[in-house]
Amino acid sequence: MNKKELLDRCARDGEERMLLARVLDKLELAQSRGVPAHTPFLSPGQQASVADLLNAWGRPRHLFWGGYPGSERQLCFFLADWQEEDSVRSDPEGPLAALEAKFPAGASLTHRDVLGSLMGLGLTREVLGDILLPQPGLCQVVALREAAPILLSQWEGAGRWKAGFGEVPLDRLSPRPPQVKTIRDTVATPRLDAVAAAGFSLSRGKAAALIASGRVSLNHRECLKADRQVSEGDVLTCRGLGKCVIKEVPGQSKKGRTMLVIERYL
Repeated sequence: MNKKELLDRCARDGEERMLLARVLDKLELAQSRGVPAHTPFLSPGQQASVADLLNAWGRPRHLFWGGYPGSERQLCFFLADWQEEDSVRSDPEGPLAALEAKFPAGASLTHRDVLGSLMGLGLTREVLGDILLPQPGLCQVVALREAAPILLSQWEGAGRWKAGFGEVPLDRLSPRPPQVKTIRDTVATPRLDAVAAAGFSLSRGKAAALIASGRVSLNHRECLKADRQVSEGDVLTCRGLGKCVIKEVPGQSKKGRTMLVIERYL
């Protein structure tokens, strides 16, 4: 399968086609020259698209990594023959950098405040990874190393708060454990609409309407089919409502309904 055929098969629209074409360019660079290459930061949905592309390509050596385990926004690294995954993660001079901003202890900052201040510097989302707020007055930002000088020289603060800045090692990042609510429920059948209704505390009709409107994603890919079967480990996201993970499907209840254990992220 050549590049055009692969893009025809994997890309759902023009925007995704451009993304996947750029990914293939990076892959070809790594394979033809034997040098490491990587993409910009990818959202979870973009990561899913790239993973599908690479599976269709034949699963070349690659690694998704965003600076710490469980990161949301990640680069896709294409490894040279001599590279190991651990060396990519631990390389202090690698393409990822972490910046730490110390605000006054009373500063009440949100993710939106920080992102807005960073975008105001002219930085694009592609060079910015996760934004962490581990404790009041402290903010940590993962970015491409090429953007670090801009952040260190031009970033002054967020909202109405000024801050002091410095670079820190990636192993100093302090992501907060996610807050989750465990939901135990049963459904007649593990269809997307039924599982979304259980996970997001909705009626099945409301869940079906959200799916039809394109607001629900299954494993970070938009899914418009309410009858799509959901399995253990699947991730459901709904714009405006958040994320659920199907942790377990223990089996059938005495009444023949499918039992579910769902974690909803708060």
